[in-house]
Amino acid sequence: MWFTVNSQTRLRQGLVVLAAILAAGTVGYMKLEGWTFEESFFMTVITVSTVGYGEIHPLSTAGRAFTIFLIAGGVSGVILVFSALIGYLIEGRFRSTLGRRQMKARIAKLEGHFILCGYGRVGEDIARTFSEEGFPFIVVDSRSDIINKAEKAGYLYLLGDATSDDTLVEAGIERAKGLVAAVDSDVDNTYITLSARGMRPDLFIEARASNEEAELKLKRAGANRVVSPNKIGARRMAMLAIRPAVVDFIDTITYGRGREMDMENIVIGDNCLLATQTIDDIRRQSRVIVLAVSKRSGRLLANPSGDTAIEVGDLLIVIGTRKQLAAFEDLCEGGGSSE
Repeated sequence: MWFTVNSQTRLRQGLVVLAAILAAGTVGYMKLEGWTFEESFFMTVITVSTVGYGEIHPLSTAGRAFTIFLIAGGVSGVILVFSALIGYLIEGRFRSTLGRRQMKARIAKLEGHFILCGYGRVGEDIARTFSEEGFPFIVVDSRSDIINKAEKAGYLYLLGDATSDDTLVEAGIERAKGLVAAVDSDVDNTYITLSARGMRPDLFIEARASNEEAELKLKRAGANRVVSPNKIGARRMAMLAIRPAVVDFIDTITYGRGREMDMENIVIGDNCLLATQTIDDIRRQSRVIVLAVSKRSGRLLANPSGDTAIEVGDLLIVIGTRKQLAAFEDLCEGGGSSE
């Protein structure tokens, strides 16, 4: 039974046994010899630890017999505790090493994932959204206590400095779909953006900024999108006051659990069957609603007419059920027609 439980349980059990021996020895000397609690406890400790001190007071015959049994039990208890402690330390180190190796193996298999740099208050919400939406991602942070939170949440993680090229390589930047720089420091986010852009000119990079000056610097550093949480929060509060129903609708579509409808942005690639077709053709084949079309020229067509032609390189913002969106994506990837 002792060898079938983990080292932490063995250590806990060993400490309980040792405490019980100390308590029994103290009570035994108090009853047999009539000593005080302090004298009895001291005699028990020096007996169990076998330090070789002399007796506090001369022992009676019963006291000597009790001491013999106390030495045998006490030494066994001490050995039990030390062996469990050593096992606990070795097992903890082994688990830590094994955990790091397993994490590196899982990271090496990632492809088309997001690298989330920073796991503070903003980063934690980003990670939760990625997880709920089913997008693969890895959390990168230089603080071990913060990484422990990510580990407990069940996320892939990497302990390291995101401003370092080596850390980004280990996070699989060459295979990543995008990077989100959500560190609390504007300076660090700028360095992360510069490093990532230098390594992957085609990578989508989103960065967090605390003010307009930082926004400009991050855009110069190569960020595709720069987000100011304070500005977004203020704008959302204003819109919620002005058009609460609209905001509630968008929240339901975007974040609602168990939602029937969803929104997606789709780029029309070279192999897309919908290229050269019209908005009416898309609606008929996939039954999604096309909210807007962003042309390659940069022109945005909101609520496009049915005869609007779709071209390779266009970006479509569509809304529909998960099934309809899946059928639409299948068409864009060269699959068959929908229901």
